[in-house]
Amino acid sequence: MNVHIVDPSAYTPPYDRALGAALARAGARVTLETSRFGYGPVPRADGYAVAERFYRWAPGGPGSRARFAAKLAQHVPDMLRYRSAARSADVVHFQWLTVQPLDVHLLPPVHPLVLTAHDVLPREPRPGQLQAQRRLYARVDAVVVHSQTGAARLLALGVPEDRVHIIPHGAFTHLAALESRPLPPELGATERPVVLFFGLLRPFKGLDVLVEAWRGVEDAELWVVGRPRMDLEPLRARAPANVRFLPRFVSDEEVAALFRRADLAVLPYRQADQSGVLFTALAFGTPFVASDVGGFGEVAATGAGEVVAPADPAALQDALAALLADPERRARMAAAAREAAATTYAWDAIARRTLDLYARLGAPLRHNAAP
Repeated sequence: MNVHIVDPSAYTPPYDRALGAALARAGARVTLETSRFGYGPVPRADGYAVAERFYRWAPGGPGSRARFAAKLAQHVPDMLRYRSAARSADVVHFQWLTVQPLDVHLLPPVHPLVLTAHDVLPREPRPGQLQAQRRLYARVDAVVVHSQTGAARLLALGVPEDRVHIIPHGAFTHLAALESRPLPPELGATERPVVLFFGLLRPFKGLDVLVEAWRGVEDAELWVVGRPRMDLEPLRARAPANVRFLPRFVSDEEVAALFRRADLAVLPYRQADQSGVLFTALAFGTPFVASDVGGFGEVAATGAGEVVAPADPAALQDALAALLADPERRARMAAAAREAAATTYAWDAIARRTLDLYARLGAPLRHNAAP
């Protein structure tokens, strides 16, 4: 089975590459169709091919206006070029679509055509994006979501039930296999427990709620780590002294060091369907406290974490304080996280379910040698 995994903007290289490697181990011939990731190294291609055919002209730095303008100018020609390349695939599986109002008209005319709804609807939508997302769901043969909650949202949007398929997000165990670098010097050494808020820093992730909750937490440190997509200065001004900020992209080896040091991960999101940060925590056996949004509660039900009401600083403070004071409970949660990463959220199991979906949609079941 020739499978194209398509992520034009390289939004989620760890997910794309973990899925590609697992599908290849299961016998598929996989090509990841994407662009160069501008922020740092990505996991090596393990048993699958990579075609960086999108946005090859990349002036300026990542996130710059010049880079954005160049990307927009290349989008339609690159999508049209990919339409031709897609003819060689038995199944095309889009992970993300960059310009939804245009992309609904640019999808390749191949079947089966699958889309993973990492976000059922955009969390910070641009004009016209919400309606375009709905039209995209009507154009594909199947929509994959990572949770029961995500499936319910799709059904509420009018997506037919037979097009909605739940396949879990996988735990990023490849990160747990890496050797750690020393902790970034901005964080330094501490003997106190550490709570880690990690990932792109964006308004919907509730960092303001966390800073407010943290005012009542003592004898621990909160580390806020990730590339900012918001103004951090108001939060820095309000943050207590036991909060440290590292506002930049961090390498995979630094991620490994951070999660190995963290006693808890925290995800106080206002909205989400799932989160790669959550599945990084599972891979390292790091217990978590998260808002009860999207599929977070389904992961917490494994025993690996605890959920609280979203946008409720008092509830978040209580949960963090209780777990910081109870190392035995944290140890039980850590064991549950590692078990979940090795079973329910293992990539090989996810690959089997994904290939079963492709077959039900009509893709041929022939096996191919790895590229």
